[in-house]
Amino acid sequence: MSAAEETQWTVESAIPPQIQSLLSEVSESKPVSYVSLFLQIVSLLKSQRRTGWVDHGIPVCESIADHMYRMGVSTMLIKDRSIDTAKCAKIALVHDIAESLVGDITPYDKVDKNEKHRRELLTINYLSELVRKYDEENGKEILELWLDYEEIRTLEARYVKDIDKYEMLLQCFEYEKQHAGEKKLDQFWSAMASVKTDEIKSWVEDLWSQRQALWAKLESKN
Repeated sequence: MSAAEETQWTVESAIPPQIQSLLSEVSESKPVSYVSLFLQIVSLLKSQRRTGWVDHGIPVCESIADHMYRMGVSTMLIKDRSIDTAKCAKIALVHDIAESLVGDITPYDKVDKNEKHRRELLTINYLSELVRKYDEENGKEILELWLDYEEIRTLEARYVKDIDKYEMLLQCFEYEKQHAGEKKLDQFWSAMASVKTDEIKSWVEDLWSQRQALWAKLESKN
């Protein structure tokens, strides 16, 4: 994709027709109408499959919403009492919300990293503005939580970044078990090195031990 083609992307062009038709029905004189519009855009996350799994031939794979949901639940298991787990859960639920319109872009999509960020920033601003028309404070919070994650501005964001990697590796392990002997997804496990917090490192190390035991067992049968 050329730079010229990349810069043609706009939020409006990414909104599917069934939701485009709703734009003419919302009204600032009736702020509550923005609630359903926002949530119908977010619902697109439930049907969009995670690109990494699709690219590696997993026939029935998780959606972006699936990933975000388990991340949110995972934050509830953080035992470090200095961490605001409620904030972590919110960050987890917001961190990929822009993908509702941008999609799950990977390096294989040949979209420049800066262009990817531009699209996601445009989208989170758009979504934040929709919510602000109903409630200013909530709309601002969604944007700030997303920026926390993107810029790792808080320790909570750092934990969620690590949980993002952990959840992906857990899903990877589950697919390896599901497709035992057929799918050895080694390339994903390099993400272990990106985990920084001691607690989530311990989760990853335990998962790695389980994976080693799985493949030792599978390979001994061959």
